[in-house]
Amino acid sequence: MVNLGRIITAMVTPFKEDGSVNYGVAEQLAAHLVENGSDGIVVCGTTGESPTLSWDEEHQLFEVVLQAVKGKAKVIAGTGSNSTSEAIAATKKAAILGVDGSLQVVPYYNKPPQAGLYQHFQALAQSCPDVPIILYNIPGRTGQNLQPETVARLAEIPNIVAIKEATGNIDQASQIRYHTPAEFAIYSGDDSLTLPLMAVGAIGVISVASHLVGAQIKQMIQAFESGKTTEATQIHLKLFPLFKALFCTTNPIPLKAAMKMQGWDVGATRPPLSEMPADLNQALKSVMNELNLLRINE
Repeated sequence: MVNLGRIITAMVTPFKEDGSVNYGVAEQLAAHLVENGSDGIVVCGTTGESPTLSWDEEHQLFEVVLQAVKGKAKVIAGTGSNSTSEAIAATKKAAILGVDGSLQVVPYYNKPPQAGLYQHFQALAQSCPDVPIILYNIPGRTGQNLQPETVARLAEIPNIVAIKEATGNIDQASQIRYHTPAEFAIYSGDDSLTLPLMAVGAIGVISVASHLVGAQIKQMIQAFESGKTTEATQIHLKLFPLFKALFCTTNPIPLKAAMKMQGWDVGATRPPLSEMPADLNQALKSVMNELNLLRINE
């Protein structure tokens, strides 16, 4: 069984004022995440603004994060694409660097039917047999839902080891758990659903909020796993306003705003994403203040 951890942070990509990638801050942030609850890091996922990163930028980010964590956490490369051949090429290139796995999003925009989705992920797995693959189902962004029956077929492929389940549908997660072997890992793709999905068989979360409260999320997961469900629920409810505030507009706009409040020089989001509206920024700041997460004078 491949163990990629229980808390995997989908890391932001820091940018400089001129819009170029700030690799120095990326290195610092990766090390910080590992020290504060993250078992693994997804590099160049949705939160990392992968749609606006070049292949060269992505490859360099993989190198920088691998160097920063030095084997203390898993590094998972976001190398998915809506072109099967491009996804295979990017995954092979990342594998040479020694990444621990790959996050593969459902192909977006071209809306393949279930047969096409199966063939896409099958081809990826067979072309990169030594790379553990996490399926990433987020129909709100891709326009297509990877059905539980298709997930079950894909779970039979040895190096397809997990799914990031971001449909927001607990019934779908339950169906996936019912149809797949126990060693096939289910990760919540939404921080606010981590605890509910663990109740139906998920092992953890690929998280946005762990940038800010990684240690608390780890405590919640450990409490649940040790049977302390009341304690786990209390932590969930305490963090719930933050989980929702971080998605008050398109991710990672709120997260980058929150990190700036903590003094992180992560820069702006790249176009076509925009800056955080002032009213939402103030609401996020209030939530963070309630949780004592503000580290600098604002």
